[in-house]
Amino acid sequence: MNIRRNPIVVPCIDIQSGKVVQLIQGKTKALEGPDPLEMLEKFAGFEEIQVIDLDAAMGVGDNAPIIEMLASRAKCRVGGGVRTALRAQKLVDLGAHRVIVGTAAFTPEIQNIVDSVGRQKLVVALDSKSGKVVVDGWATTLNTTAQESLAQFSELCSGFLCTYVDKEGMMQGTDLDWFAQLRAATKLEITAAGGITTLDDVRALLAMDIDVAIGMAIYTGGLSLADLLRISSK
Repeated sequence: MNIRRNPIVVPCIDIQSGKVVQLIQGKTKALEGPDPLEMLEKFAGFEEIQVIDLDAAMGVGDNAPIIEMLASRAKCRVGGGVRTALRAQKLVDLGAHRVIVGTAAFTPEIQNIVDSVGRQKLVVALDSKSGKVVVDGWATTLNTTAQESLAQFSELCSGFLCTYVDKEGMMQGTDLDWFAQLRAATKLEITAAGGITTLDDVRALLAMDIDVAIGMAIYTGGLSLADLLRISSK
């Protein structure tokens, strides 16, 4: 397997009811952004974009036409509601470069998903709250840690999206020590998310060879796209 050694900044586009939104703790809508295509144009120059279909994640529909449009114009890793192999394959068919699987990774369906789209297309989401992995929209806590789960999925995916839920969307900083522990536990690609607020956060994570997924800090103006492009291209 090829292991990319050039970590990148990955801007996030979360879609709900056809609109770009940002949520706090995955629940409370903090803001609406520009039209999805306008947002994508603002992100021109970044190597990859992360797109999450919140309606699909919540089981209240999907935004397939928007995902297809975005994926036709940029390299997109796409998640949200990937509970079956059929859904994973649909996202690949819509143009997703890779598919993010969360809750379903901890069910027998994960093998069907791997068989359908291949491990190179899969990113497993390990969302952590109070030290434990949370699934089902962060409503269910599993008796395992993200560190323990890295080994469990190492042969099933090409990388991990690790969200520090405790600070997600809160603009209060993240836990760099936790991400350092994760980095030490796997050679596969890791993308950090959750509470990433400052350029120092971003620089520290990139220095660990960790991709950095950023949402709220971009949409609130806390981090400028020009600064992020500059440090991610070094």
